[in-house]
Amino acid sequence: MCGRYAASRRPEDLVGLFGVERWEPEQALPADWNVAPTKEVYAVLDRPVREAGPEPVRQLRPLRWGLVPSWAKSPEMAVKMINARAETVHEKPAYRRPFAARRCLLPADGYFEWVTGGGERAEEEKGKRKRPRKQPYFVTPADGSVMALAGLYEFWRDRTLPDDHPRAWWATCTVVTTEAETAPLPDAPAEGAGPRSLADIHPRMPLALPPERWDAWLDPARTDADAIRPLLAPPPPGHFRAHPVPTAVSNVRNNGPDLVRELPAPEEETLF
Repeated sequence: MCGRYAASRRPEDLVGLFGVERWEPEQALPADWNVAPTKEVYAVLDRPVREAGPEPVRQLRPLRWGLVPSWAKSPEMAVKMINARAETVHEKPAYRRPFAARRCLLPADGYFEWVTGGGERAEEEKGKRKRPRKQPYFVTPADGSVMALAGLYEFWRDRTLPDDHPRAWWATCTVVTTEAETAPLPDAPAEGAGPRSLADIHPRMPLALPPERWDAWLDPARTDADAIRPLLAPPPPGHFRAHPVPTAVSNVRNNGPDLVRELPAPEEETLF
């Protein structure tokens, strides 16, 4: 899954990297090393701008993490809609329509995941309640580049508010996830000393799209699900590294670059 990630890049850098044509400086978000659901996050998307005509314009804009389907009666379900599984995103009622026409990229430095022991991991995979989280790891591109997480976005109208109210419309998003890589990490430790693959950390991971897929993924004219689904193929393994980070990241109130600091050894004992 993806329940927390880091996004510290300046909007000016993202504009150049993703070829953004439009963004509003007054909507700038602060650097965030502990992005949690319900927070506002940067998204790159292609969508027409009313005053610019019918052609889609590449934009950088803030969206609230936790998708609210357009047909929802209230936004309460957003906290349960932070992830969409790549295997079923094209057919689930909440995701089917945005998958066809409202896809986005969510820039990230990397994502956090918490390693659990063997017995606890088995219970988690059965969908049972977990005991308290253990050692957090930060998964990030080995070359220091930006992760472009595949996302979907949607608009929801709050019918309790008048049209001119600033909160009348909600713009929300979700992160697409896929099966975690089982290939050895580039810096995999000796056996028994830590996770040797991303799948050892968690069975799921956010889908990071390589640059050659960005334009196709963002293209709103590409609406045929069968033509879009190949874009969800996991990228070749070997591009990410993972390292233990301070357990302070487990508290959503904590923030700052120290949360992604690589530790020489895990703070919490974990079985592998």
